[in-house]
Amino acid sequence: MPVIEGSADGSGLRVAVVVARWNSFITGKLLEGAVSTLRECGLKEDDITTAWVPGAFEVPTAARWAAQSGKFDAVICLGAVIRGETAHFEYVAGGATDGIGRVSQDTGVPVIFGVLTVDNVQQALDRAGGKDGHKGEESARTAIEMATLRRILS
Repeated sequence: MPVIEGSADGSGLRVAVVVARWNSFITGKLLEGAVSTLRECGLKEDDITTAWVPGAFEVPTAARWAAQSGKFDAVICLGAVIRGETAHFEYVAGGATDGIGRVSQDTGVPVIFGVLTVDNVQQALDRAGGKDGHKGEESARTAIEMATLRRILS
């Protein structure tokens, strides 16, 4: 039985990183990890485009624009939604989650979910290079694997 997998080699790929400015003390760390990993995996500086948006709720819209442009092999979505005292968390986190998934399904372009949805700042820091890993790095590796798998399967 044939087994098909994407590659960890991102050479020749073009990737857009859509990153929310809200909670930039976290999203900046996610972005640094994503870009560093993309470069380690073979992407050139000119093959990585960063698009800043106001917050996580706006990420899916910019991700759709990038995916539909035909300029990118994958789109990485980064944000940090931290629970507060109101229902705002559920609306923003749910909207970002649903929107990012819809963009990927609608366009067929790998659109990677790297939005942290956490209860507090410490949980966000733990996932942005702390004790629970680095979601930015993980998102970059996922983008490369999915983009290369798409090339094989398409």
